[in-house]
Amino acid sequence: MADLLSGQLLIAALVLAGIYGLVALGLNLIYGTMRLLNVAHGEILMLGGYLAYWCFTLTGVGPVWSMFLALVLAGAFGAAVYRTLCRRVLRSARLIEQIEANSLLVLFGVSIILQNAIALSFTATARAYPYLDDIVRIGAFQVTADRLVVLGIGLALCFAAILFFRLSSTGLAIRALIEQPDAAHLVGVDVERMRTIAFALGFAIAGVAGCLISMIEQVSPFMGFPFTIAAFIVIILGGLGNIAGGLAGAAVLAAIEVYGVALTSASMRSILIYGVFIAILVWRPQGLFGRRSVVR
Repeated sequence: MADLLSGQLLIAALVLAGIYGLVALGLNLIYGTMRLLNVAHGEILMLGGYLAYWCFTLTGVGPVWSMFLALVLAGAFGAAVYRTLCRRVLRSARLIEQIEANSLLVLFGVSIILQNAIALSFTATARAYPYLDDIVRIGAFQVTADRLVVLGIGLALCFAAILFFRLSSTGLAIRALIEQPDAAHLVGVDVERMRTIAFALGFAIAGVAGCLISMIEQVSPFMGFPFTIAAFIVIILGGLGNIAGGLAGAAVLAAIEVYGVALTSASMRSILIYGVFIAILVWRPQGLFGRRSVVR
């Protein structure tokens, strides 16, 4: 029990919660505004990780700075993917009837192309780089500086996103599109513009998350899929379109993963995560923090 109260486990859970929150935030934007199943989300994260790795290796620029470049490039790539691949699906009355299935096929193709393009370009060998790996002592426990940086930036970005969606006109318009798309169109929201912004923001956030992850984990062409699955679980836990609920869901999932593995073993990780996920779907299909729908 003493080990469960250690600062190392708490820091690990908080770092993982910040990462999961960021990744799920981008996915929530895309699925919430357009009902597109972006299974290529993890591959955008992977590209951000490789960008940070090569920027540091070739130029010495750290990921804290290269994440701004990742933000711009991933956002531009997201806008291009939406306009060239996804907008046609949303405009077709025939295709939109099965939008989840159609988007799953299209974006799964994008995922496979990105994975194999990176594997062909840089091989499938996992890569890492030393950055802020000094040990920091906080009271009775120790933690590396890179984890503290990831924790600080991740949580700051998550709370900045909450403020953006609550206080800015663009953020409020995107939230309206997530919660009531028909009503948003009737009150004058530029749906096409908001969808483009949401898709670009979703990709941009994933790119930044990849830069942060590269500080504490190895990057490889196939690293993205586990984060995509974790993001879907976080969205279900937090409730679709609920930004603050998504962050709470990320904290729940991270705590289950870190403390559950500490109590059992690393081989139980998937069983714990998916077991709780299935239980939530059965008990509260709208998520732990989602609103229960009322039928009148």
